[in-house]
Amino acid sequence: MTNVLTENEQFSKQKLSRRKAVYLLGLGILSTQFAFACTSGTSKLSDLEKQSLHYLTLTEVAELIRSKRISSEELTQIMLNRIAALDGKLNSYITVMGEAALVAARTLDKELSLGNYRGLLHGVPIGVKDLLYTTNAPTTASHSFNAHFMATFNATVVDKLQSAGAVILGKLNLTEGAMGGYNASSRIPKNPWGDDLWTGVFSSGSGVSTAAGLCFASIGSDTGGSIRFPSVANGIVGLKPTYGLVSTYGVMPLSKSLDHIGPMTRSTLDAAVMLEAIMGYDVNDPNSLQENKINISASIKDGVKGLRIGIDHTYVSTDVDPMLVASIDQATKKLEELGASIVPFKMPNNQKERDDAWWIICSKEAYEANKNTYPSRESEYGNYFAEFLENGINVTEDQYKKALQFREEFKTEFRKLLSEVDALVAPAGGMVKGINDMMWRAKSPESAIGIYGDALDLHFGNPADIAGIPSLTLPCGRAENGFPPPGLQLMGSALTESMLCRIGYAYEQATEWHKQHPDI
Repeated sequence: MTNVLTENEQFSKQKLSRRKAVYLLGLGILSTQFAFACTSGTSKLSDLEKQSLHYLTLTEVAELIRSKRISSEELTQIMLNRIAALDGKLNSYITVMGEAALVAARTLDKELSLGNYRGLLHGVPIGVKDLLYTTNAPTTASHSFNAHFMATFNATVVDKLQSAGAVILGKLNLTEGAMGGYNASSRIPKNPWGDDLWTGVFSSGSGVSTAAGLCFASIGSDTGGSIRFPSVANGIVGLKPTYGLVSTYGVMPLSKSLDHIGPMTRSTLDAAVMLEAIMGYDVNDPNSLQENKINISASIKDGVKGLRIGIDHTYVSTDVDPMLVASIDQATKKLEELGASIVPFKMPNNQKERDDAWWIICSKEAYEANKNTYPSRESEYGNYFAEFLENGINVTEDQYKKALQFREEFKTEFRKLLSEVDALVAPAGGMVKGINDMMWRAKSPESAIGIYGDALDLHFGNPADIAGIPSLTLPCGRAENGFPPPGLQLMGSALTESMLCRIGYAYEQATEWHKQHPDI
């Protein structure tokens, strides 16, 4: 944590010039009303404009960079200053890579001045979950004993992002090992919508930083809901791709057969841009898909007319907050107004077996991934993750084999059902107020699930991971009563990310729920 505090102190001492505070309202407004560009002079910007730059979408700010209305270096410095000002409370970053980010931004500005534009990520500041290897910053996975671990190579996703022109601001906070609890040495993220709200844990730093305007997009990982839970908890968009579509090479594993890497953003279009940048076959990843021809941007604006969207009302409403149920109901009505057909869908009736199989597979594979340090360094692990790994040690080969067999049967059944619709609507997890993430530090898996069961809702998170199919989570209602906006989940057949993004984009164009931001 020393690295973060040292750099934050350094950034806080730097003056922010008016020129560096450039804010441009919105892409549509800009093109019609404010046709001006950054010059060497001083910008005449209101305080509101300066304060609101950070909440532009990735694609909006990308156009500002492409058109040279703001430089990547200016934008990066503004974001670093915002991190320095706010993240001491929010704790979304483990390591801020300020110097490296500014060097990258200057290089990208020079490229752009020479006519070399890499695409929509060119010069855009983002963050990555701190279990992706980086050679210029530690990769911890929130383990205290990894505080100074420096990888000798970048994760494939990091290389792809940098190749696409993204500026990496830093490494984002997470629960220990990307499982459910925090290590005693961890700085626990705070939900920007309220300190008494959970952050969705798992990819919590990615959710908090994206929601709080401390980056324009982030990378999370999802093993049982770890992109989707923090996305709904923080009121943002999360896209968990098809298993194998995005490489996990250079990613510290939780469960090798369940881990997925994907984007967390403030709009569906942004998620599509990020996914297109990071997906693709990787010879270094044995689970990487060779057949992965997906062009999301080509169809994202095609609308939903004629699409079949399934819903299982029992699945959606059982033990789910009535406010969330009502929001999902209104969302399906809006999709129907836009031309989609809402059709009945029946989820497989094997929830307990599915949950049990997930725990067996995940704990067994988590132990295998950590056996070089557990139990030999057990005292350095947090209570939650240590107990989870102990569960994995005790899983027999017969139990593991049966769980894998169940997964294959469920995968076949669920994918077949999904092939009959264009998407399935479901909750992405519940909403919890009055309990923040501090309570996750000391809890065991069993006791934590007892407290947070309504929020975790693993039976909403694990179907997509067990079946290896894509899922898009996005806001679907008003932020009120002290909560962020409620969120819904869209699931589809394997490699239907373009369809899910098409539906999500159409819904966002007809609503403005995704434009709500916490007041911080």
